[in-house]
Amino acid sequence: MGCSALSVCPRLSLMSAEAEAPVDGPAGPEQEPEYRSPFGNWFERASVRQAPRRMVVDDGTQQYFSPDLVPVAGHPLVKALDGAHYDELLVQHLYRYLDFTAKLEYLVVNPVLLRIAHGTDGMRLPAQMRFDALKMYCDEAYHGLFSVDLTRQVEERTGIVPRTPVQPFFLRRLKEITEELPAEERGLAELLFVIISETLISASLAEVPAVDGVVSAVRETIRDHALDEGRHHAYFAAFLKYLWGTLTPRQRHRAGLLVPRLMHAFLHPDMDALREELAGYGMPRDDVEQVLAEVFTPAVLSEHALATSRQTRHYFELLGACSSAEAVEELVRYGFV
Repeated sequence: MGCSALSVCPRLSLMSAEAEAPVDGPAGPEQEPEYRSPFGNWFERASVRQAPRRMVVDDGTQQYFSPDLVPVAGHPLVKALDGAHYDELLVQHLYRYLDFTAKLEYLVVNPVLLRIAHGTDGMRLPAQMRFDALKMYCDEAYHGLFSVDLTRQVEERTGIVPRTPVQPFFLRRLKEITEELPAEERGLAELLFVIISETLISASLAEVPAVDGVVSAVRETIRDHALDEGRHHAYFAAFLKYLWGTLTPRQRHRAGLLVPRLMHAFLHPDMDALREELAGYGMPRDDVEQVLAEVFTPAVLSEHALATSRQTRHYFELLGACSSAEAVEELVRYGFV
């Protein structure tokens, strides 16, 4: 149920007396935002409804991930690795992407969607919005499934064992952030993180499917994911307006301070995992530190964060979430200004 990832277990919420009947209706005292469902053709177009299982087959000389999309792959010290280790580097990047996707979907996003769909989130939402959350719940479960399926196929075909950490960086950071908050603010932080992740991920996915030279099963799986996430993006952009209408001025202020930290937790690379992986290829520790320092410069990290988060920041800016001096300081601190 994802209870280890969230401060409020959805199963307990569903079993509580307060959760017996969903509460739907207008967003509150403010004017109800307009909701136009992006899921009108879901039964015909969703990947879980119509996409075939993507199978890894021999594709000649094609790679499992494009070196152009693996930041360290272009560094001279990494390019100097022997061919087997360089190929493994690309496979391990694929594993990290798939592990990130699976654990984000079933540990973080789906427990929140369950609360929205069942009406245990404490908000007043249109019935259609709750029904759409249930469709997304199906989508995200399938994304977790095809990510694990593809990992298993690649491991079987290549013999390369995944080096992925038990807990991805974003999940460790989310846990750290929520544990620092008062108990009454943790649910809001988790809602905000899901909104942020679902509006950021579509920008990240847009880079991959068009890349040539990558194994077809990888390209097609990521394309399936991207098509679904476009609908999810539209949904959560609308959901944010409903959520904002339920918050008190103090909660809105606190949310504005949390948004930069949560975006950073989603976008920042897992430097520790990369460090251990490169060392595992026999690269001297000094060379490893040189690669990381020269590839992930503050300027590069900030440029990537700004470009990827542009639309997400715009949604929050329209609501005035980041207008306070303290919120601007947080944006600067985490490289979003």
